[in-house]
Amino acid sequence: MTTRATRGPRRRTVVALAVILAVLSAFVVRLVDIQVVSANDHVADSLNVGQLGSTVTLEGDRGTILDQNGITLASSVKVYDAQLSPSLIMQLENDTEKPPKVPWSDASEKIAAITGQDAEELRSGVAQNLENDPSSQYYQLANGLSTEKYIELRDLDLVYLHADARETRVYPNGAVAGNVVGYVDNAGQGQAGIEQMEGTCLAPSNGERTYLRGKDGNIIPGSERVKEAVNGGSVQLTINSDLQWYLQQMISEEAQRMGANSGTVTVVEVTTGKIRAAAEWPSLDPNDLNASSPENWGTKVFGATFEPGSTFKAITAAAVLDAGGADMNTIVSADDRETFPNGAVVNDPFRHENYQYRLAGAMIDSSNIALSKFGTLIDAKTRYDYIQKFGVGEKTIGFPREEAGVLHPYENWDSQTLYTTTFGQALTVTAPQVAGAYQAIANGGEKIDLSLIESCTRGDGTVIKPDAPERKQIISQETAAEVSRILENVTVQGGLSKQLEVPGYRVASKTGTAEKAGEGGYIEGRYSTSLAGFAPVDDPQYVVLVTLDEPTKVVSSAATAPAFQKAMTQVLKTYRVSPSTVPMDEWLPKFN
Repeated sequence: MTTRATRGPRRRTVVALAVILAVLSAFVVRLVDIQVVSANDHVADSLNVGQLGSTVTLEGDRGTILDQNGITLASSVKVYDAQLSPSLIMQLENDTEKPPKVPWSDASEKIAAITGQDAEELRSGVAQNLENDPSSQYYQLANGLSTEKYIELRDLDLVYLHADARETRVYPNGAVAGNVVGYVDNAGQGQAGIEQMEGTCLAPSNGERTYLRGKDGNIIPGSERVKEAVNGGSVQLTINSDLQWYLQQMISEEAQRMGANSGTVTVVEVTTGKIRAAAEWPSLDPNDLNASSPENWGTKVFGATFEPGSTFKAITAAAVLDAGGADMNTIVSADDRETFPNGAVVNDPFRHENYQYRLAGAMIDSSNIALSKFGTLIDAKTRYDYIQKFGVGEKTIGFPREEAGVLHPYENWDSQTLYTTTFGQALTVTAPQVAGAYQAIANGGEKIDLSLIESCTRGDGTVIKPDAPERKQIISQETAAEVSRILENVTVQGGLSKQLEVPGYRVASKTGTAEKAGEGGYIEGRYSTSLAGFAPVDDPQYVVLVTLDEPTKVVSSAATAPAFQKAMTQVLKTYRVSPSTVPMDEWLPKFN
């Protein structure tokens, strides 16, 4: 029988044991929660506290730049910078108890064979390094080694040889579209061209690796977390690199043959507004910036402005016809030099008697006086509005450091500017602006915003296309057809008809020559020349614009004729454009 005296202590013991078991159970439950249920959360918390966690940045690669057909124009590759530890080399060489498996004399031979250096010079360099600093741990072996070379060095298994990886930008086609593609700085940031313009698409998103280390320095199991880097996206251009290569070679030859400072060729697809080539000389090889003058690190296609001269007369003709100021039969009288009622004096580029010009004749002969009279058959504001509709005074695609040109408000036109603007002086343009204006004429009066970017394909595979280009009917189809017919007559009736002929194709074109402006007026004997046109006239497909800056061998627009003919021929061949099937209409009469 249990007495009252024995029951009391036993009950207390049971209660105590129960309390202890409850406490232990709580600890076990909490331990399971920490170690199993909430392990990830606690590791994440620990990695964010003070210096308990370690973080390593995982760098992604910058994206690629591709041409219209997927040919790589710019990409990123890993290269390796290799170093030696001279003091460690000597330490191993002087260890008589445990000499290195490969003596330095043999190792240096193997290293030099891989890096393309002279073994004796390598040994001398290391020796000189040690002489300057006996404890030196750094000798630069070689920079920019390929992955293959790095692997060969690594397989030598030399403890005193180390290589650091880094990303570098390479341009496989060198100077082909180099001025358009642009370049990056040492930090991998775009500084010009597409590299700058599409920096957001091309830039990678870095990842990170985080972990905890124990007292022994080893990573604590389960503490490692990895967020993978995402490589930059791929930018596809509208440029055709094969065509671009040909045009760069051609304009280089032609510009130098004509003694010009520079030259450009711009090609625009009529029905889309896509820029298929933007070639220039001098050109830039982004792989070697120092091989080019800094003034050529940008692009003259988008960044250089010039007075268009007579190529602009097509815009004047379109404005006058579309606004109803004149028709194809309207006649104006023109001498070779005239003083207008407001005091302005205008000269024609050639001596002639009084002519009774139709608009086609004025364009064929490129009469400044006749165009001045045709242009002022509509008021200044109306003509100014048409000039703006054709894109003068506005940037085309927002290219880095692209110029907008200069178009003064019509209210500020003085007595001379009222007339000179009819034949492409007293205003400045860029090559894409002129090409865009001719695109509108060739496309039945519908102007399509120019474009250079096809798409951006992000690292995750998402394809982003630019907004559809804006389309505007800036002149009627009838006006566009009349101006096109005039420009074809300019080609076949003008003085350069033989030079501009592209066998099998009907071509519309207009030359332009303008004195270059300087401080206080125009500079005698210094000209910008250009030639704009499109083909085939019966089914327009491509616009070509050629410019030369200050040609000296031939200073008239005839300087650009050979380059234009070669460029247009190659463009039509590249895109396999069918020859003209509809014959040209009868020639337009020049005079009354």
